Amino acid sequence: MSDTPSLPERSRLVHQHLAKSGVDTTIRVLPDSARTAVEAADAIGCEVAAIANSLVFLADDAPVLVMTSGGHRVDLSALRASLGADEVSMAPASVVRSATGQAIGGVAPVGHPAPLRTYIDEALQDHEELWAAAGHPHTVMPLTFDQLRRITGGTVIAVV
Repeated sequence: MSDTPSLPERSRLVHQHLAKSGVDTTIRVLPDSARTAVEAADAIGCEVAAIANSLVFLADDAPVLVMTSGGHRVDLSALRASLGADEVSMAPASVVRSATGQAIGGVAPVGHPAPLRTYIDEALQDHEELWAAAGHPHTVMPLTFDQLRRITGGTVIAVV
């Protein structure tokens, strides 16, 4: 695993959660921001579709985490149907911060103040290695689809 003292505080929390879950991966600190899937893919050298974006939505006013492929945009109608929700919208930055303890662009799949109901884009299964934010806009980590599902307890759904 990464050298935790050199990681931002939020990434150290993510590292602790991964260790407790038995996931052995390295959190990488990037020299530039990886706030978007394209920026992250460019910095890592992977396909944009292998970026596991952590997006927070409000589903019937409750925050949910949706791990989606950077290769496409979430279709709100498809997401609403997959979640069985009447209303779904992007969460404002203040809700993202309070629900995850992390800033937009750096939201990790784990390391939140309390567990979030999590959903995982079925398209992420197509990649041997996924890359997710690790709690800060400059940190990323590789995971397998199975690791992502295990650490989040996420439900696999269609988002497009």
